[in-house]
Amino acid sequence: MAILGNLATFFLFSTIFISVSGRFVVEKSSISVLSPASLRSKHDSAIANFGIPDYGGTMMGTVVYPGKESSGCKPFDSSFNSPSSRPLFLLLDRGECYFALKAWNGQQAGVAAVLIADNVDEPLITMDTPEGSSDADGYIEKIRIPSALITRSFGDALKKARQNDEEVVIKLDWTESMPHPDERVEYELWTNSNDECGIRCDEQMDFVRNFRGHAQILEKGNYTQFTPHYITWYCPQAFILSRQCKSQCINHGRYCAPDPEQDFGEGYDGKDVVVENLRQLCVHRVANESNRSWVWWDFVTDFHIRCSMKDKRYSKECAEDVMKALDLPLDKIKKCMGDPDADVENQVLKAEQELQVGRGSRGDVTILPTLVVNDVQYRGKLERTAVLKAICAGFKESTEPRICLSGDLETNECLERNGGCWQNMKLNVTACKDTFRGRLCQCPVVDGVQYHGDGYVSCQAVGPARCIMDNGGCWSETRKEQSFSACSESELRGCHCPSGFRGDGYKCEDIDECKEGVACNCDGCTCKNTWGGYECKCKGDLLYMRDQDTCIGRNSSRFGWFLTLLVLSGVVGAGMAGYIFYKYRLRSYMDSEIMAIMSQYMPLDNQQNEAQPLRTGSV
Repeated sequence: MAILGNLATFFLFSTIFISVSGRFVVEKSSISVLSPASLRSKHDSAIANFGIPDYGGTMMGTVVYPGKESSGCKPFDSSFNSPSSRPLFLLLDRGECYFALKAWNGQQAGVAAVLIADNVDEPLITMDTPEGSSDADGYIEKIRIPSALITRSFGDALKKARQNDEEVVIKLDWTESMPHPDERVEYELWTNSNDECGIRCDEQMDFVRNFRGHAQILEKGNYTQFTPHYITWYCPQAFILSRQCKSQCINHGRYCAPDPEQDFGEGYDGKDVVVENLRQLCVHRVANESNRSWVWWDFVTDFHIRCSMKDKRYSKECAEDVMKALDLPLDKIKKCMGDPDADVENQVLKAEQELQVGRGSRGDVTILPTLVVNDVQYRGKLERTAVLKAICAGFKESTEPRICLSGDLETNECLERNGGCWQNMKLNVTACKDTFRGRLCQCPVVDGVQYHGDGYVSCQAVGPARCIMDNGGCWSETRKEQSFSACSESELRGCHCPSGFRGDGYKCEDIDECKEGVACNCDGCTCKNTWGGYECKCKGDLLYMRDQDTCIGRNSSRFGWFLTLLVLSGVVGAGMAGYIFYKYRLRSYMDSEIMAIMSQYMPLDNQQNEAQPLRTGSV
């Protein structure tokens, strides 16, 4: 019994040590006092680990302080009245009862959020839920409003202002609570395969089952990278050989878990929990190697249904049946798990123990279950929609997947006054881009045409195809089936009034060339202005030449015609004579050349007769 007591004390000490040494999650400058002017400032807060904080959003409200009932440990007699149309934020004092009970009583009184002022000067801590046994009414699961702990000095300043009947308006801003450096969110869940640990185990299993669909959509689309983690402890060297330590640990006391029933003599042992935790870690590792990392969610959900401790089915055989059903390779998973009885380090569990210690902005993992998004611990209830909002807040603005922009997660700020951004009503084109944390005024790309501008008051189409989009935003007009535009396809940007018009390209007016004296200046010319041009007429039968701005005769004299015909006849005759002479000379030349060639290879008959005696005398 002494060994049993000492070992139980060790497990308790381990848990307490981690909780005390861990760093808590504090939201920097998350509360802004807007009025009165004397209190305008920003303050830190620590979001409670219950309720549903509005990650990625903001809340504005008026502070109420109940005075005598400031502890909030009893239900309030009636709802609080707001001096304005703003939501109410209830300010309460720390002490006398659980944090969660204060938040529940505030929610019942109709407030939108609860702020709890610390009663000592100390660093802010995370307000957690009490043990399941103290929640007889099940109120913890029903808390939906957010709560936050504030410092004693900040709380005293708010109380003083309220006691002086000053209206105190504050803003809770959680838009930057989650880091959002890039287009992919990395998140992890610190959990446990034990389903006999009360309200916390029920909460985490409900979350896994309800969030599985969202998680797999995000994972398959490569929007997120999810990693499960499991907490283990080690057994003190002095107790490694004890029966109790052997039943709670594997690998000779290196990795341990508390007894599920908190009774070493019956039911399942902590060793069973550690082995199953290791198996679930290896399921994720092996599935991830085959690009099926999302199968972990299926395995954990099915294992909880088919292999529950409550139904006495929590076993290796049941787990392997689940793996077979999901087409998971048993041999690879067994190899990943190693030998739990060997006196060696297990590399998978060793890495888990090292990760439990706080790193960067995450802090130590002190609470199970714990969700970590982009290396920052999530605070609030593990509820499907709330967690999805937190993950969506981790995406770089304007890169969120479509699932983050659904109506039950965020408000489309582009629906009201177009978000204050530029808009072309005629083409139904807008610079307003809805994002999870608000909206962006960003000139769009429409049908391959890029718009440039500040996004607020101006956006202009640029590029080769810009004129097809409402004439690139330039002036255009049609009259009597004649159209003019200030947009030129030969220019990549800008608007310039066409010839015959003047203006800035966004508004063009016809130039009266006749009135301004820039056309029809020849003698006897008359000028008539037209839309986009002008017409000139010459007196009599004269013809107007626009390029020379002059008039020429429409008909010539008979002598002129005769002279012209005589010249043309002479030119034609000379041409024909030259052609005939050329053909004659060319034929004579060719005949002589051909005769010369033939004389070399084909002698004439008289030449052959004269040469015959010579050939005979030579014999």
